[in-house]
This record gives sequence, structure tokens and C-alpha cells, in this order.
Amino acid sequence: MQQHLARIALVVKDYDEAIAYYTEKLQFTLIEDTPRSPTKRWVVVAPPGSPTRGCAFILAKAAKPEQEAAIGHQSGGRVFLFLHTDDFWRDYEYMKAKGVDFTEEPREEEYGTVVVFRDLYGNKWDFIQPR
Repeated sequence: MQQHLARIALVVKDYDEAIAYYTEKLQFTLIEDTPRSPTKRWVVVAPPGSPTRGCAFILAKAAKPEQEAAIGHQSGGRVFLFLHTDDFWRDYEYMKAKGVDFTEEPREEEYGTVVVFRDLYGNKWDFIQPR
């Protein structure tokens, strides 16, 4: 048996502002942006260097009040997502220069170099270069 996690839906306020944030500030690749209706699009982004079968995000625009309430709070305020890198300081300095909201200073842990940031909607991420 083979399985893999393919996509994670991330609830966003606006497609274009989310695309701009993830592609410009985090350097994600826009994989697909296909209209599905006058108000709905299929938008997929992935971190740079992700393998073809790697996990990617579907940027899902909130369409109902309960979805809007979940924007930025999909994990109840805990770190929600874990983004790995092969060069922490290169990417950290780039992201910092682009205005990414880091909630702390980078630190060394037994598992690697890490820092927490919030995305444009407030979701918390661990940004890590594993040992």
C-alpha cells in the first residue's frame, strides 16, 4: 500500500492577496489557478523545490461566515504548519526583508534551527532547517 498527503486546504480571505503573499514572501510556486465559477477558483501553491508528489496548498476562499471565522485560526492558535528548508539563514533573511511576521528570534533546538512566523492571516508556522 502506498499513500501520501497530497493537498491541504488553507482558508483565505482573497485569492489574489494569498497568491501574492505565498509566492512573493515565501517564494512558493503557483502550480495552478483555474476558475471554477464566477466566485470560485482552484488555486494550488507549493514550497520551492517540492517534489512532484509533495504536499501543496489549496488556497480556499472563505464562502460562509463559519469559514471566514476560521481564517487564521485553523489550528486554534497553535503552530499549524511546518516548513522545512535546506538553508535556514538564506531563507530567513529573505523572508525577514519581505516583511514576514516572525514572533520570536531564531533558536537552535535538538532537531534543528527554528523560528515561528505568522502568515498574512495569522496562522502560525514553524520554519525549520532540520539537523
